Amino acid sequence: MDWGMKNRMTRLIKPKTMRAVWLAIDHGYFLGPVSKLEEPATTIKDLVEFTDALMLTRGVLRNCISADLDVPVILRVSGGNSIAGPALSNEGIQTSMEDAMRLNASAVAISIYVGTEHEHQTLMALGQLVNEGQRCGMPVLAVTAVGKELEKRDARYLSLSCRIASELGAQVVKTYYCEGFEKVVRSCPVPLVIAGGPKLNTELDALKLAHTAIKEGAKGVDMGRNIWQSRNAVGVIKAIRKIVHDGASVKEAENILKAARPHK
Repeated sequence: MDWGMKNRMTRLIKPKTMRAVWLAIDHGYFLGPVSKLEEPATTIKDLVEFTDALMLTRGVLRNCISADLDVPVILRVSGGNSIAGPALSNEGIQTSMEDAMRLNASAVAISIYVGTEHEHQTLMALGQLVNEGQRCGMPVLAVTAVGKELEKRDARYLSLSCRIASELGAQVVKTYYCEGFEKVVRSCPVPLVIAGGPKLNTELDALKLAHTAIKEGAKGVDMGRNIWQSRNAVGVIKAIRKIVHDGASVKEAENILKAARPHK
């Protein structure tokens, strides 16, 4: 790893704990104005200080985020699909590495759709992005997307997807937590961070998810809806941060959550 690549990685995954708490707000690139993310600047206003990086698109970065932001950016560079289209897997690179450098990104993110009709194009796109990233010292985050087929989130499928992503050169992989997650971790030679996925039933469920994933080998979380769709978003992200970076128990994290609950 060259110095620039190492430097960007240490901004994303904190050297002291070797873990990370990222805030994903890139959902609009295929879901449009998701509830509580209609105005991204308002959504993240009180959350930025508690995250190690923001994952977002260039459009939101340029139009909604102040240039004095002192938080690393993971730039979503894949797209070309939508929830209204026939296949969420029909995705490709739509933001150039040159633009990612211009925007001072600390990493670029791309989704891969293993086992779909568009597997080949998304895996080739990942390889292309890694080649470009190596030339300019830019880490690549591969996201093991499943589209609408949530039943694919099992250890066998995720182990396959994560291993392929790492074999093709991704420096970090974002995946889902699943039963048997230790198997996924063992078979992937690069750091794994977990997605929050669709909104869980309770805030406590999000804390339990983060705690279990970290305990079983994840290097961090990249959550969106389970943080900013909560009525107590600040409490949730503070509690998750305590779990990830300080090894807090679910009970300790829950106490932080309750202490931060907004007054009615």
